Amino acid sequence: MKTNITYITVIGFHVLLGILIYFNESLAKVYFFGALFYFLYRVILSPDHLKTFEVLKACAYFVGAEVLFRTTRGSISYEAAKYLVIVFMVIGMFYKGLSGKGYPYFIYLMFLVPSIFVASTTLSFDANFRTNIAFVLSGPVCLGVAALFCYDKKVSIGQVHKILLYMVLPIITNTIYIFFYNPSVREVISNTGSNRDSSGGWGANQVATILGLGMFVMAIRIFTKSPTVFLKALNIIIFSAISFRAIVTFSRGGVITGIIAIIAFLVMYFLKVSAKRKNEIVMMGLVFLFSMVGTWVISSSQTDGYIDMRYANEDHLGREKSDVTTGRGQLFAEELEGFVTHPFFGIGSSRAKDARIEKEGQGVTSHSETSRLLAEHGMFGVVILLILIFKPLEFRSRNKSSYFFYAFLCFWFATVNHSSMRLATPAFIYALALLNVTYEKNPIHRKQLKKQEG
Repeated sequence: MKTNITYITVIGFHVLLGILIYFNESLAKVYFFGALFYFLYRVILSPDHLKTFEVLKACAYFVGAEVLFRTTRGSISYEAAKYLVIVFMVIGMFYKGLSGKGYPYFIYLMFLVPSIFVASTTLSFDANFRTNIAFVLSGPVCLGVAALFCYDKKVSIGQVHKILLYMVLPIITNTIYIFFYNPSVREVISNTGSNRDSSGGWGANQVATILGLGMFVMAIRIFTKSPTVFLKALNIIIFSAISFRAIVTFSRGGVITGIIAIIAFLVMYFLKVSAKRKNEIVMMGLVFLFSMVGTWVISSSQTDGYIDMRYANEDHLGREKSDVTTGRGQLFAEELEGFVTHPFFGIGSSRAKDARIEKEGQGVTSHSETSRLLAEHGMFGVVILLILIFKPLEFRSRNKSSYFFYAFLCFWFATVNHSSMRLATPAFIYALALLNVTYEKNPIHRKQLKKQEG
């Protein structure tokens, strides 16, 4: 009961935080530094057996808060969340060390380096070398460092749920902020394109990505951490609120990614639990499905049907669009062409965007990390992709305990192929898939035999 009260209290606190930040955005900086010092304190002063857990909670929180801090200009830099994940992971390495079996991720990090030297000769004169390289490589480096730290680290299933909770709390704050920023969706929707106004004044792609993560985490809580009717109702309301704001960004990638991850989780969770629990999941699944349908109906009504057209790949007049990828396919093809023309060392970090500036006058950043790795890193990029895909699968072949594994991996892969690595989210979620999840064993109670009176 005490745990439930704490959960409700912390949810209420983050709802209030979203309201306060909307009315006074300068509080976002106070929030950022408050969170930073709190988690540094927790990580440094926690007992040795809790270091890994505290590091992961700290990273999870800043991953969930990244878009909110960007929207409200609360953080010290645009890429602050990625840098903080790296810093916390390095602190964790100092205290807890690394698994020798995770060495492929060290190779992965080393293979990112040659593209920097290539870029020094290929980037245009006007390009800011340091800024461009940092922007492109901060995400991959964040993933490599996080993967090195997390590989085969033991955490309990209860700790994983707590880590996910810390990740969704600032997403709830972000959702509340967006509701206050744009209370009436209908007023800002006039076509089927991604909408910055309905996304809280920030890029729809990034907002949808982080809200899609919120959908995924809240779905997990609905099925695994909702023991009472009240908590089930509360979690479904939070899930529906996050889903609604994700849908009306009109950026499909984050929503579809969230749904893919939810399905992957439910399949693995269903296969692992008892027959009795399976029946409960089916019943809860029907309620969950009903809430999703209801959320979609409300979204459709609030957007005057434009959202239906968006997902049907139609423009605001109902005409089918020629490109379902909204330009991403063309970017993908251009980057593959860069790989074909420079197959060994690639075209260099950030050169793909730089080349588009020279050719078209505007530098559209890549939406696919897969094609960007191949274009900018050449054969090193091929090896990097092989490590990223097959090392987790090799780990899974030896450790089949976590029912989160495929959901995390699906979330990472879908995200990096619609939003590249703009956020720290895919890097951290990928690393979570490499944790060695343990399950608390129920204590066995033995009845004490009474001594027979002789």
